[in-house]
Amino acid sequence: MNEATHTPPSVPLADSIDRLIQKIGGLIAWTYVLLVLVIIAQVILRKGFSNGLIILEELQWHLYAIGVMFGLAYAQTTNAHIRVDLFYTGFRARTKYIIEILGILFLLLPFVAIIFLHSLDFVADAWRINEHSESPSGLPWRWLIKGVIPLSMAMLALAVLSRLYRDTVLLFRGDA
Repeated sequence: MNEATHTPPSVPLADSIDRLIQKIGGLIAWTYVLLVLVIIAQVILRKGFSNGLIILEELQWHLYAIGVMFGLAYAQTTNAHIRVDLFYTGFRARTKYIIEILGILFLLLPFVAIIFLHSLDFVADAWRINEHSESPSGLPWRWLIKGVIPLSMAMLALAVLSRLYRDTVLLFRGDA
């Protein structure tokens, strides 16, 4: 793995999956532009006119949730996630691939699977009761934002499987 640029050696199938996730992530990143505009509008209404809107407050956390949840998969494909690598940077490429594979299989994939599976009932219940904001002037369709959880976990699972495939191929191919 090229540590200076964080660009792993090419594995065509994994590269294609990563590019797809990065394109989706690039589109979803525009929610942050919308989030900033909503925050500015809310600040102007609250500070300038002493009249903030509950709907804008709720929209802020909905937009932030969308960006963060889908940003997880983007971070995985670009290797931009946080890692504690006190020893990792000094390891040979082969050792790094083994650590990544074991971490994915025994830590990350089980975590993603648990969140995904438990979110399905969570979203289904919210949809069934047509969950909405507690505030009369809040956003309707809270089930819609809760639907982001299984979708983003599915996208993260795809990114993780892509990484697992890449590291496995590189391990057996002997790329350093």
